[in-house]
Amino acid sequence: MTKDRSSIAAYVVMTLLALFFLFPIAIMVIGSLKADTVVISDQTSLAAFRPTPFEGVDNYQAAAKTGRYLTSLKVSLMVSTVIVLGGLVVNSLCGYALARLKFRGQKMLLGLVVALVIIPFEALAVPLLLMMSEIEWTNTIRAQFLPFIAQPLYIFLFYSFFKGLPRELEEAATIDGAGPYRIFWSVVFPLARPAYASAAILSFLYSWGQFMWPAMITRTEDVRPLPIGLTFFRGTPPVQWADLMAFATLMVLPVVIVFVIFQRHFVQGVASAGLKG
Repeated sequence: MTKDRSSIAAYVVMTLLALFFLFPIAIMVIGSLKADTVVISDQTSLAAFRPTPFEGVDNYQAAAKTGRYLTSLKVSLMVSTVIVLGGLVVNSLCGYALARLKFRGQKMLLGLVVALVIIPFEALAVPLLLMMSEIEWTNTIRAQFLPFIAQPLYIFLFYSFFKGLPRELEEAATIDGAGPYRIFWSVVFPLARPAYASAAILSFLYSWGQFMWPAMITRTEDVRPLPIGLTFFRGTPPVQWADLMAFATLMVLPVVIVFVIFQRHFVQGVASAGLKG
């Protein structure tokens, strides 16, 4: 009976927390469907959660046209896709090499990876900007994804997962005549799908919402991702708050879709590998 009461209390607390974190999203979505004249006035009361006569089509059309949503969406999709797919290949191979190969300086390299995890990007942003300026990569799309393909956090995540896999599986494949590449793609990769899903979701969330670096590196509208596009849209007078809510909803929607699709793998990956070691 005590255990059941504890479970019920835990579920009640988690439900309340979920509702608390969903409040801003609900206000954003409902606000995107309202007339601009009532969006701000409704924010001071529970009227923020009450739908009004439908204005959503005009708001979303304005976000797509005036805010140049499709242009920013194309940039964000390109940057996030390259960072996620390239990162899965590079970071997983680095993590596997650190977990399985024996070479001089291995422990030192692993320590360097761990040290790089705790260094904030803000400490590297200005030197990286100077580097991009030297090679004339400022105001380009490639400058927004190439520096972020290899990430120490995901290298360590894959290292932790591969370190926990039994070596007997790979030894058995070696006895059967499989080479290193065949072992990785046929034996290790299928077992590491939860880790890949966790790294993919975390990498996508990071790249999709990245603001500081694009604000530093971009100058023109054709290379601005969605967070920067939203900022410039807000700064265009007069400020249309309903249109802004529509733009923000469209920006958040891909993130929600990706998480809903891969949430099972994400939770499994974090539980089994992500924070272990």
